[in-house]
Amino acid sequence: MSLKFTNTLTRQLESFTPIKDRKISIYCCGVTVYDLCHLGHARSYIAWDVLRRYLIWRGYEVTFVQNFTDIDDKILVRAAREESSMQLVSDRNIEAFKSDMALLNILPADRMPRATKCLDGIRSIISDLEKKGVAYSTEGDVYFSIKEYAQYGKLSGKDLSKLQEGASGRISASEEVRKKNSFDFALWKKAKIDEPSFTSPWGLGRPGWHIECSTMVREELGETIDIHLGGADLIFPHHENEIAQSEMANGKNLANYWLHNGMVNVNGQKMSKSLGNFTTIRELLASGISPLALRLFVLQTHYRKPLDFNSEALKAASIGWANLNIALSLGERFKKNLQWDLGEFTKLYVLLMNKEDESSQKKLKPKLIEIMDPLKLAYQNFITAMDEDLNTSAAIAILFKLAKPLRSLSNRLERGEIINSNSKTVLFEELQCQWQLLIGLASILGLRAERLGEKHTSLSSNDITVQIKLRNESKAKKDFLTADRIRDFLKDKGIELIDKPGNITEWIQH
Repeated sequence: MSLKFTNTLTRQLESFTPIKDRKISIYCCGVTVYDLCHLGHARSYIAWDVLRRYLIWRGYEVTFVQNFTDIDDKILVRAAREESSMQLVSDRNIEAFKSDMALLNILPADRMPRATKCLDGIRSIISDLEKKGVAYSTEGDVYFSIKEYAQYGKLSGKDLSKLQEGASGRISASEEVRKKNSFDFALWKKAKIDEPSFTSPWGLGRPGWHIECSTMVREELGETIDIHLGGADLIFPHHENEIAQSEMANGKNLANYWLHNGMVNVNGQKMSKSLGNFTTIRELLASGISPLALRLFVLQTHYRKPLDFNSEALKAASIGWANLNIALSLGERFKKNLQWDLGEFTKLYVLLMNKEDESSQKKLKPKLIEIMDPLKLAYQNFITAMDEDLNTSAAIAILFKLAKPLRSLSNRLERGEIINSNSKTVLFEELQCQWQLLIGLASILGLRAERLGEKHTSLSSNDITVQIKLRNESKAKKDFLTADRIRDFLKDKGIELIDKPGNITEWIQH
């Protein structure tokens, strides 16, 4: 079986070949930490979490880097509105990001660099580009001259002659006057009055958005990486500009494979604050949906396709998750009611995973040999689906097929029927093996058994303390909306806050 991905760079489905055998370097564009994460972030990071889990499961050694953009106009605007600072706003939302990702069962990245910690590298790359004549400074700003990069547009397919004014990124009207070409983009921005700034050969200022990622890729993973990830909205101009500046600075390809997820729509319309259909992950979970139901909802649509969020689809996903969870949760009942021996299945599972010679089949009970073929077919179909550009929708269909007889068994147990290994009406060993296979395959998608009535709190005592601190800071700044959101978020997780005199907040867990 050959693992294949749709490469945005070539616009083709390609077999995946890593730079180094069995080792994979991945860079995922992270969040600009000016606010809480929304459904678009959930869609993107769930998809890339599955990619990472699958590669690890397939035996690759994966280094996964995801950045935080903690220098940006939006952060400065939020800090000014709150009478706070860029660092406080960033720190608060970074902690909130980590909590949200944990709730969605998304593995934390191996490394999570921040733009503010990479300034030396940023200044170094800009200086290199300037020496090569592809960057120029003017009045404290530094710009990349895109006419010097002949392959500009190779990722997005954009024709430079047809681009519209202002398409070069996060720029202001005053910047246009200082640029040689209206499509040149900023590498370094001159500091404005009363705005955070950093020293540089070009004066006080801060880096442009695109150069931050180029620097973090090079510092964390090297000049050329295996896979670069992001949302489709980042293809142009962000990733296009990343490629231009990185490849001119390094003289090498930035990434061999570029993968992009589709956007989120709400009731057929693009999700945006201006349309009033913007929903944060916390608001959605606070409404009562299970984090794993949300994860299932996202994975039922192929990662490259648009995802339409609406109440009917979400309700259907919640029902689907409840049914799947019944099957996944049978493990405890196996131990208590059925007394199933998992040792025999372990031998079968080894064969399914192709990690032992087929001659080991002789060690199995005759009954297990009989049921091995249909389970192995399900296993192979799952792998085939995932190998074909991470077809999670097809993979989930296989999970539901495996789960169906297990749900029936659960219903019988719920009715109080006594079932044991001598039951003539139950294919005992088959269901035992089927459950173990279901658990194994579901884990590749980041789906796990969820206890009924679970409050979905993956929050440690330290996480709760951080949330309380953020709430107190919000109250001190009279940002009562954020403070109430944090209280509601914790309440939904079974955490009750008790405010006491002296700005002391205690908590109890129900």
